[in-house]
Amino acid sequence: MNHPMIHPPPQPAPAKAIPPTRDRLQSRLLVWIALPVLYLLATVRSVGLWLFAPYLHAFLLESVAISLCFACLVWRLKASTSAAAAAGGAICLCVIYGTHIYMAPVVRSALIPLMELFVLTFLATHAGRKRKATSGLAESRSGRTTSQVVANLGFAALFAFPLSSIIVFRIWRSDDARLGSIVTGVCVIAALAEATADTVSSEIGQAFGGTPFMLTTLRRAPPGTDGAISLKGTLAGIAAAAIISATGAPALGMSSAECAVAFAAGVAGLFFDSLLGATLERRGYLGNDLVNFASTLFAALAAVAAQRICFP
Repeated sequence: MNHPMIHPPPQPAPAKAIPPTRDRLQSRLLVWIALPVLYLLATVRSVGLWLFAPYLHAFLLESVAISLCFACLVWRLKASTSAAAAAGGAICLCVIYGTHIYMAPVVRSALIPLMELFVLTFLATHAGRKRKATSGLAESRSGRTTSQVVANLGFAALFAFPLSSIIVFRIWRSDDARLGSIVTGVCVIAALAEATADTVSSEIGQAFGGTPFMLTTLRRAPPGTDGAISLKGTLAGIAAAAIISATGAPALGMSSAECAVAFAAGVAGLFFDSLLGATLERRGYLGNDLVNFASTLFAALAAVAAQRICFP
């Protein structure tokens, strides 16, 4: 006699230390502050190119078309909500505008690393999904929210356009266009590498990493605990950061040393994320979205500091 297979009921994920109202408020503030700026930057730059740079009309139309297709693809694959997909399209456009090599094809920008980020995080999210669902750790079927997209990718877009120009002028005090382009590229790739590494390490670790341990105490903790890491997940995240850095380097004309800086800064951001999770997030001060945003910011600023030291 055949008996139907009985699946264990999903287990609740570890409770978050931060009160839900505070967590929601932080995420909303992040979206309310960053997203209008990103939409404004994308719109102003597009209009400016159309009105004042007729020779770049083809580049403009191609960039807008790619960003729209990217947003539609993300939404159709249910990798994010419709609002989050629209935010991703604006971020894609800002990243292209901020990292594109002048008069080169549109792929000579951080577009390819951004697409790889999506592919790697999409595959990692769906890897071992049944196992993660049983543990109560699987992502929502509707995909990532707007706050999650902004938290992971927003700073890379803001740094690409226009924060990098301010930093290059203030720190290097140079109007060298190539220097500004390289500094921007390295920092944006570092931020994208961190965002990819963080998601991949978390998703792979939850599915295949076994019982994780706390970065601060090295003690075992339940899967899904803020700040807990696993060896398999961490190695997967580092490999993902290496892929982003290795493909971003040729697209942006970076040297092997500059590629290494972007990779190292991205990995440093990954561990900074775990450190924030094990401290401020576990104590209820920060929600996951702010931790992710701060970690990409840390990766980009670490890349700035490393370039200033290594390439004065």
